Amino acid sequence: MNVITTKLPGLFIIEPDVHGDHRGFFMESYHHAKLVEQGIDIPFVQDNHSLSVETGVLRGLHYQLNPKAQTKLVRVVSGAIYDVAVDIREKSPTFGEWVGVTLSAANKRQLLVPQGFAHGFCTTEPQTQVLYKVDEYYSPVHDRGILWSDPAIGIDWPTANPILSDKDQKHPLLNDAEINF
Repeated sequence: MNVITTKLPGLFIIEPDVHGDHRGFFMESYHHAKLVEQGIDIPFVQDNHSLSVETGVLRGLHYQLNPKAQTKLVRVVSGAIYDVAVDIREKSPTFGEWVGVTLSAANKRQLLVPQGFAHGFCTTEPQTQVLYKVDEYYSPVHDRGILWSDPAIGIDWPTANPILSDKDQKHPLLNDAEINF
Protein backbone atom coordinates (compact mmCIF):
# COMPACT_ATOMS: atom_id res chain seq x y z
CA MET A 1 0.00 0.00 0.00
CA ASN A 2 1.36 3.39 -1.01
CA VAL A 3 0.23 6.46 0.98
CA ILE A 4 0.83 9.76 -0.82
CA THR A 5 0.79 13.04 1.08
CA THR A 6 -0.86 16.10 -0.48
CA LYS A 7 -0.32 19.82 0.05
CA LEU A 8 -3.09 19.73 2.69
CA PRO A 9 -2.03 18.16 6.01
CA GLY A 10 -4.05 15.04 6.83
CA LEU A 11 -5.37 14.56 3.27
CA PHE A 12 -3.88 11.43 1.66
CA ILE A 13 -4.09 9.58 -1.63
CA ILE A 14 -3.93 5.83 -1.05
CA GLU A 15 -2.81 3.38 -3.72
CA PRO A 16 -3.56 -0.22 -2.74
CA ASP A 17 -1.41 -3.09 -3.94
CA VAL A 18 -3.16 -4.61 -6.95
CA HIS A 19 -2.34 -8.16 -8.07
CA GLY A 20 -3.51 -8.79 -11.60
CA ASP A 21 -3.29 -11.55 -14.15
CA HIS A 22 -5.23 -12.82 -17.17
CA ARG A 23 -8.30 -13.46 -14.94
CA GLY A 24 -8.56 -9.94 -13.54
CA PHE A 25 -7.20 -8.58 -10.27
CA PHE A 26 -7.25 -8.87 -6.49
CA MET A 27 -6.62 -6.09 -4.00
CA GLU A 28 -7.19 -5.33 -0.36
CA SER A 29 -9.32 -2.20 -0.61
CA TYR A 30 -8.99 -1.64 3.13
CA HIS A 31 -6.46 -3.03 5.58
CA HIS A 32 -6.52 -1.41 9.01
CA ALA A 33 -3.13 -2.70 10.19
CA LYS A 34 -1.36 -1.49 7.02
CA LEU A 35 -2.86 1.98 7.45
CA VAL A 36 -1.83 2.03 11.11
CA GLU A 37 1.75 1.26 9.97
CA GLN A 38 1.49 4.46 7.90
CA GLY A 39 0.26 6.46 10.92
CA ILE A 40 -3.43 6.37 9.95
CA ASP A 41 -5.62 4.84 12.66
CA ILE A 42 -9.28 5.56 11.96
CA PRO A 43 -12.17 3.47 13.34
CA PHE A 44 -14.63 3.41 10.44
CA VAL A 45 -18.27 2.68 11.39
CA GLN A 46 -20.33 2.97 8.19
CA ASP A 47 -19.97 2.27 4.46
CA ASN A 48 -21.84 4.38 1.87
CA HIS A 49 -22.47 3.66 -1.82
CA SER A 50 -23.66 6.09 -4.49
CA LEU A 51 -24.55 5.65 -8.15
CA SER A 52 -24.45 8.58 -10.55
CA VAL A 53 -26.02 7.64 -13.86
CA GLU A 54 -24.73 10.54 -15.95
CA THR A 55 -21.42 12.25 -16.54
CA GLY A 56 -21.31 15.66 -14.85
CA VAL A 57 -23.18 14.75 -11.67
CA LEU A 58 -21.68 16.87 -8.90
CA ARG A 59 -22.23 15.95 -5.25
CA GLY A 60 -20.98 18.34 -2.61
CA LEU A 61 -19.35 20.12 -1.01
CA HIS A 62 -20.45 18.25 2.15
CA TYR A 63 -19.29 17.93 5.75
CA GLN A 64 -20.69 17.34 9.23
CA LEU A 65 -20.14 19.66 12.18
CA ASN A 66 -18.49 18.52 15.40
CA PRO A 67 -19.17 16.41 17.40
CA LYS A 68 -20.36 14.35 14.40
CA ALA A 69 -17.58 15.30 11.95
CA GLN A 70 -16.57 12.54 9.53
CA THR A 71 -13.36 11.22 8.05
CA LYS A 72 -14.05 9.61 4.67
CA LEU A 73 -12.12 6.99 2.71
CA VAL A 74 -13.41 7.31 -0.87
CA ARG A 75 -12.98 4.94 -3.82
CA VAL A 76 -14.65 4.25 -7.17
CA VAL A 77 -15.74 0.75 -8.24
CA SER A 78 -17.13 1.68 -11.67
CA GLY A 79 -16.58 4.79 -13.75
CA ALA A 80 -14.56 7.79 -12.58
CA ILE A 81 -14.80 10.98 -10.54
CA TYR A 82 -12.88 14.16 -9.96
CA ASP A 83 -12.75 14.08 -6.16
CA VAL A 84 -12.20 17.29 -4.19
CA ALA A 85 -11.44 18.10 -0.55
CA VAL A 86 -11.40 21.65 0.85
CA ASP A 87 -9.68 22.51 4.13
CA ILE A 88 -12.30 24.24 6.33
CA ARG A 89 -10.33 24.18 9.59
CA GLU A 90 -10.52 27.86 10.55
CA LYS A 91 -7.09 28.06 12.20
CA SER A 92 -5.35 26.03 9.49
CA PRO A 93 -2.68 27.77 7.38
CA THR A 94 -4.31 26.05 4.37
CA PHE A 95 -7.90 27.16 5.20
CA GLY A 96 -9.94 27.43 2.00
CA GLU A 97 -7.39 25.57 -0.12
CA TRP A 98 -8.40 22.48 -2.06
CA VAL A 99 -6.97 19.38 -3.69
CA GLY A 100 -8.58 17.50 -6.56
CA VAL A 101 -7.67 14.01 -7.72
CA THR A 102 -9.10 11.58 -10.26
CA LEU A 103 -10.37 8.37 -8.70
CA SER A 104 -11.49 5.63 -11.04
CA ALA A 105 -12.24 1.95 -11.27
CA ALA A 106 -9.18 1.75 -13.52
CA ASN A 107 -6.63 3.49 -11.27
CA LYS A 108 -8.07 2.09 -7.99
CA ARG A 109 -6.79 5.12 -6.05
CA GLN A 110 -8.54 6.20 -2.87
CA LEU A 111 -8.75 9.57 -1.12
CA LEU A 112 -8.65 9.82 2.67
CA VAL A 113 -10.53 13.01 3.60
CA PRO A 114 -10.07 13.92 7.28
CA GLN A 115 -12.49 15.66 9.61
CA GLY A 116 -12.41 19.41 9.04
CA PHE A 117 -12.62 19.13 5.26
CA ALA A 118 -15.57 19.67 2.93
CA HIS A 119 -15.82 16.93 0.30
CA GLY A 120 -17.37 16.70 -3.13
CA PHE A 121 -16.98 14.96 -6.46
CA CYS A 122 -18.01 15.25 -10.08
CA THR A 123 -18.50 12.21 -12.29
CA THR A 124 -16.38 12.09 -15.43
CA GLU A 125 -17.92 8.87 -16.76
CA PRO A 126 -21.51 7.59 -16.82
CA GLN A 127 -22.68 4.85 -14.46
CA THR A 128 -20.16 5.79 -11.78
CA GLN A 129 -20.37 4.03 -8.43
CA VAL A 130 -18.58 5.48 -5.41
CA LEU A 131 -17.99 3.65 -2.12
CA TYR A 132 -16.78 5.41 0.97
CA LYS A 133 -16.18 4.57 4.59
CA VAL A 134 -16.88 7.08 7.38
CA ASP A 135 -15.81 7.16 11.01
CA GLU A 136 -19.04 8.76 12.27
CA TYR A 137 -22.66 7.97 11.48
CA TYR A 138 -24.68 10.32 9.28
CA SER A 139 -26.37 13.01 11.37
CA PRO A 140 -28.92 15.23 9.59
CA VAL A 141 -28.69 17.75 12.45
CA HIS A 142 -24.93 18.21 11.83
CA ASP A 143 -25.06 17.97 8.02
CA ARG A 144 -23.72 21.09 6.26
CA GLY A 145 -22.37 22.17 2.90
CA ILE A 146 -20.55 24.83 0.92
CA LEU A 147 -21.54 25.98 -2.56
CA TRP A 148 -19.65 23.95 -5.17
CA SER A 149 -18.91 27.06 -7.25
CA ASP A 150 -17.70 29.39 -4.47
CA PRO A 151 -15.33 31.79 -6.30
CA ALA A 152 -13.27 32.30 -3.13
CA ILE A 153 -12.31 28.61 -3.27
CA GLY A 154 -12.00 28.46 -7.06
CA ILE A 155 -12.30 24.73 -7.71
CA ASP A 156 -11.54 23.83 -11.32
CA TRP A 157 -14.36 21.32 -11.83
CA PRO A 158 -14.40 19.21 -15.03
CA THR A 159 -17.79 20.67 -16.05
CA ALA A 160 -19.28 24.16 -16.19
CA ASN A 161 -22.89 22.91 -15.99
CA PRO A 162 -23.07 20.15 -13.39
CA ILE A 163 -26.11 18.08 -12.54
CA LEU A 164 -26.91 19.07 -8.94
CA SER A 165 -29.40 18.14 -6.25
CA ASP A 166 -31.70 20.88 -4.98
CA LYS A 167 -29.75 20.83 -1.70
CA ASP A 168 -26.36 21.26 -3.38
CA GLN A 169 -27.60 24.27 -5.38
CA LYS A 170 -28.43 26.15 -2.16
CA HIS A 171 -25.35 25.74 0.05
CA PRO A 172 -23.77 28.96 1.36
CA LEU A 173 -20.40 30.34 0.37
CA LEU A 174 -17.45 29.37 2.58
CA ASN A 175 -17.44 32.79 4.28
CA ASP A 176 -21.10 32.32 5.28
CA ALA A 177 -20.96 28.62 6.15
CA GLU A 178 -21.34 27.28 9.68
CA ILE A 179 -17.98 25.77 10.65
CA ASN A 180 -16.75 24.57 14.05
CA PHE A 181 -13.35 23.02 13.30
